[in-house]
Order: sequence, then C-alpha cells, then structure tokens
Amino acid sequence: MINLFKGMKKYKIQVFIIIVFTFLKVIAELLLPTMMASIVNIGIRNNDTGYILKLSMFMLGISFAGMGADMYKSYLASWTSMSFVRDLRKKLFTKVQSMSPGEFDTTGTSSLITRTTNDITQIQNLSIMGLRMMIRAPLMAIGGIIMAVSKNPGLSSLILTVVLILAILIGIIASISIPLFKKMQVKVDNLNRVLRERLTGIRVIRAFNRTEYERDRFTDANGDLTANALKVNRIMASMFPIILLLLNLTTVALVWKGAGGIDAGNLEIGDLMAFIQYAMMILFSLVMMTMIFSMIPRASASAIRINEILDMETHIKDPEIVQTPDEKKGILEFKNVCFKYEGAEENALENISFESKPGEVTGIIGSTGSGKSTLINMIPRFFDPCGGSILVDGVDIRNMTQKDLRSRIGLVPQKAVLFTGTVRNNIVFGDKSIEESRVETSASISQSSDFIEAMSDKYDSEISQGGTNLSGGQKQRLSIARALAGKREIYIFDDSFSALDFKTDSALRSALKKETGKATVIIVTQRVNTIMDADRIIVLENGKIAGMGSHRELMKNNLVYRDIVLSQMSEEESA
Repeated sequence: MINLFKGMKKYKIQVFIIIVFTFLKVIAELLLPTMMASIVNIGIRNNDTGYILKLSMFMLGISFAGMGADMYKSYLASWTSMSFVRDLRKKLFTKVQSMSPGEFDTTGTSSLITRTTNDITQIQNLSIMGLRMMIRAPLMAIGGIIMAVSKNPGLSSLILTVVLILAILIGIIASISIPLFKKMQVKVDNLNRVLRERLTGIRVIRAFNRTEYERDRFTDANGDLTANALKVNRIMASMFPIILLLLNLTTVALVWKGAGGIDAGNLEIGDLMAFIQYAMMILFSLVMMTMIFSMIPRASASAIRINEILDMETHIKDPEIVQTPDEKKGILEFKNVCFKYEGAEENALENISFESKPGEVTGIIGSTGSGKSTLINMIPRFFDPCGGSILVDGVDIRNMTQKDLRSRIGLVPQKAVLFTGTVRNNIVFGDKSIEESRVETSASISQSSDFIEAMSDKYDSEISQGGTNLSGGQKQRLSIARALAGKREIYIFDDSFSALDFKTDSALRSALKKETGKATVIIVTQRVNTIMDADRIIVLENGKIAGMGSHRELMKNNLVYRDIVLSQMSEEESA
C-alpha cells in the first residue's frame, strides 16, 4: 500500500500545508484547557472579573482561529485526496487499456470493474480520513500526554494503562478483521461476475427457462458477501462500545482519584478539569486512530489488488528504437509465423506465410477453431507471434509503435461492438478529422443509409449500450461504416458479413470493391460466396495453411476447400 501512495508526492506542498494547519489546530485545542484551568484557579478564586473576561476573549479568538484552520485543512485534505484518487483511477484505466486481450482475460472483466470502482473507493475513503485524522490524532495524543504529565504525573499513569489496554484491543481486532476484508473484495468480484453474466445473458436465460437457477446463483453470491460483511461489521461494531466504556470508566477513575488529590490539597479543581480534558483528547485521538485502523485492512486488500494490475507486465509494448515505413502502401506479409496461447501445449498457428498487396483481396476460410481470428488479431498486435515475423510495408510490426500500426488498419471485429451515443458518434468514433460527407459515404458503402434514414433523428439517433436497439445485421453494417470512415491502407473484415442476407452481402461487397480498390483487404469468413472472387484464398485447418490460391485453383487441387464449398452450394453454383 505504501507503493500505491507514492503518487501523493505530487501533492507534497498541499500535504505540508495540511500538516501546518493541523498543527495550529492542535495547539489551539491544547491551550484551551490550560486557560480554562487558569480561569477556575485564579479568576474565579480571586473573583477577578477582568481577568476572566480577558482570558475568555483570548480563548474565543483561539477557538475561531482553530476553527478557521480546521475548515481550510478539511477542504484542502478533501481536494488533495480526490485529486490523488482521480490520478490513480486514470492510471489504472490507462493500464487496463494497454493490456493485451490475453492479459485482460486472465484478470477477468468483473474483477477489473471492481478494482476500478470499489477498490479505488476504499483507497479514497482511507486517503480522506488519513489526511484529516491520521496527522491530527498522533499530534493530539502526544501533545495531550505532554500537557497531562505537566499537570499531574501521578494521574498520568492511569491514562497510560488505558492506552495500553486500547492498543492490545486494536491489535486483536485487526488480526481478526484483515483476512475477512481480503475475502470481502474477492466476494465482491464474484457478485459482480454473476450479476454481469445474468444481465448480458438475459435472453439465453429466459429462452432456456433458467431464471430460477440464475436467481439462486445470485442469491448464493449475495448471501456469501453479506455473511462475510456482517461478520466483519460485528467485530468492528463491538470495538466502539468497548472504547466508549473505557473512556467513561477512565473519566470516573480520574474524578475519583483527583478528588482525593483536591481533598489533600495537592491538586486544584481547574487542574483536574484540564487533566480530564487532556485525558479525553488522548483517548479520542486513539479512537480516531482506531477508526483509521479499521479502514486500513480493507484499503490494504484493495491496494494489493490495484497494485497487481499496475505492476502487471504488459507484453505488447512499443519498441525502444522505432521504425516507420517510408511510404504508406499497405503491403502485408507473414513470414513463417506461429502463435501459441499461454499455457497451451500446442501452437494455435504454425508456419503461416503469405503476402497481400494493395488492390488485392485475400480471403481466409476454414472450419471453426482453425485459427482464422487468431491470425487476424496478430496484425494489429493484439497478440505477438511466438516465431516468424509480420511485416507492414517491409517493417516488422513489433518495431513500429502501436499507434502508427493501428492508424494504418481498419478493423471490423467478429463481434460487432457499438457504444452508447448517436449513430454519427459511432461511425466517427472520436476522430475529429472525419467530415460529415465522409460519414454519409461510409454509411452508403456499408448499406447502412436505408435504416439510418428511417430512424427518427437519422444520424443523430441514439444507440443504446451495446447496440441493443439494432439488429445483428445493422450492427455489423455500422461496424463496417466505422472502419471505412477513416481511410486506411489495410482493411480487415473478421467474419463481418455473417448476419447479412445474401442480397445485402452482395451489394456491400460490390460497393467495397470500388472503395477499397487501392487498399489491402483481408476477409475472414465461413461463407464461400463472400470470397469466391478474392485474388487469394487461404484455407486454414488445425492452425496450418491447407491450401492457397484462387477459387478455381482450390476447387481443382484442394480437398479441404472443395468440401467446404460443396457443403454450402451445389457443384453448378460453385463453378
């Protein structure tokens, strides 16, 4: 957790000011009981009204000064804490954005969401309380002890005994609660995962009539978290009544013992009043520290989880020595490329070699699990090959910056992903250089214009989260429009026509041919008719190239491709 709070160094000036103002506030609080004792011992005893008024006004001034210092300190502490947490959240989000799909899947979406929200909140709560109380409590405790000992060393031994008891109590409670707080964050992850699965899979759940089953899953996860939280809160809740009991017993003991000192003439009434106030300051400072310590276990568990992400080594990195292609042509070349998923025994892809040039269409086809999408995902460097090299315009993509590489590629993923916002925002996708005319042209090429114009607000129509108010075909067409909006050298279509009817598919491919005539086009599909006219068709089987050539060549020479074709169309249609 200490490593996590190193980011607070950025706000060292603010922290220093907080310490100074806290120090001034504590001094004001420590002076007041002594002044009150002087009023009782001198002013009241001597019936000196002038002295009482003079000291009272001075006390009032100190009180206002202390209040002003406390208000400014609280404001600055809140601002510093929120700024620190803002930076931390941004740092964590940036780190997650830089993770490769493999690293992303290892941690899990639900866990990443919990760490970015719930875990960050725990750090936020601790930082606010820490800046407000963690500085004040030790200063008040030390100052109170000094002032109390100066008033009466004999009574101070009683306070030290209570402090020792409190320290033992806090240690016992902390040793029990820390493991439970660590478990709680894991259980929050589990609850988020179950809830997320239920919400995203609601149609499947209802279709299979598994509503009760999913409700039971949620109830179990929710009950597990609740039971753990109740156990922790019972422990923490029992601590404060015990502390209050100790405070009250301490007050009674001080009055009882102090009364004997007053009766013997060794102690004045004002000094006893001041001593009791100092004792309360010491014990309340311990209560404040206890409150903070009660937050530390959960914040510590959250800090560990956040550091796990921040310290995670990202395998996909920009090179130290960057190479940039001389020209933007779009020549794509695979040289003996292989790929292996982490933990897998065998390569998912092996000995992949081909070259695709501008103006050419390369089709990739194969059975499910043959490695089509894996091959495609290596081009924008979502994964790195375990051997061989992938070149764009003669430069190994590992020697290019990710930004430069991806600025050359227009990718339409297998799963059409849309974001909350308007149709226009989804097509432009944050690229301010794309003009309105280009947005409409991209929509027209992707065969999206008809359904967009039919919407109430046309290009300003709102798209719900995940595009749930659109059909599968409409989502695919908007995804294609998004890729076409920014003119690229390489276009990759990963099974992007599967939800289209044959008429729309044909019209779209015809329009694409004109638009991407000077670009390198890679089409992954399971539909033969989508790539029949491709310049080159690559047939994948079990992660290897089983054949490569035109449609006619493969029909004559490749049994795997022929079987795929004849499973979808007749001999006459395939000819």
